[in-house]
Amino acid sequence: MTDRGAGRRWGVTDTVDCLCLERGSPSFPPPLEHIDGPPERLWARGRLALARDPSPKVALVGTRAPTPYGVAQAMRFGRALGRAGVVVVSGLAQGIDQAAHQGALEVGGGTVAVLGSGLDRPWPRVPLVDEIARHGLLLSEFEPDRGPRPHHFPLRNRLISGLVDGLLVIEAAGASGSLITARWAADQGREVFALPGRVDQPMASGCHRLLREGAGLVESPEELLQCLYGESGPRAARDDPRPRGDLEASLLGETLDADALAQRAGRPVEEVLVELVRLELEGRVVRAPGGLYRLA
Repeated sequence: MTDRGAGRRWGVTDTVDCLCLERGSPSFPPPLEHIDGPPERLWARGRLALARDPSPKVALVGTRAPTPYGVAQAMRFGRALGRAGVVVVSGLAQGIDQAAHQGALEVGGGTVAVLGSGLDRPWPRVPLVDEIARHGLLLSEFEPDRGPRPHHFPLRNRLISGLVDGLLVIEAAGASGSLITARWAADQGREVFALPGRVDQPMASGCHRLLREGAGLVESPEELLQCLYGESGPRAARDDPRPRGDLEASLLGETLDADALAQRAGRPVEEVLVELVRLELEGRVVRAPGGLYRLA
């Protein structure tokens, strides 16, 4: 079924199942009408409103083999952008992409996953697919029964970058597919940003390469939103949206002292110290010199 009659059946705010959006039709994403090589049709599953939603959209992309730091940053940016009303766009790949989608969903934000396979054969097939179908939007330019192919993913990347106002690469190796997405974004006139990492970490080399080539350096969601939308645009929430009391989630990718951890978890420091002792005895956290804690 195509969406030429979709408005009569579902309306643009309803959830749809494998609807075909033809180029030029009411629900086809407007930004994709104007990129080089626009798709003639897309298949959509989920909240159809996100296809035409004029809300700000930002792509968060990165490696399939991230460090704990990279996962923590993808979740951090995904949550903050979701809370600011920005739709998070990514490619559903293992690693950074999935963490970015999950971060947005955790706070009730919008997210769009652009697939490199058909909607009936999503890759990778993970529970997150069904969660996005219920609360976000799955998009693909490939026939629903088409399986993943290596050449699908570079093509998919031009749609990720074409949908958004800007793109942030969180972690990427020197030959990462995320750099292809960044090239598409630059060619399409989108803003490109990169998150700096450790100089001895291979998964930071792609980001550092982008920074040398002129990508914007950002360190926080607030900085990213300021660069893209200015003072009058959406603002990231400054309070951390992790569930209250989840010390291990608060330590993901971090090394913190008890005071910082208590602030991050929203709990009294005395309570946090008691739990840290328990977690240390269970071998789940490690106490480093200087009163710092990290995950084991």
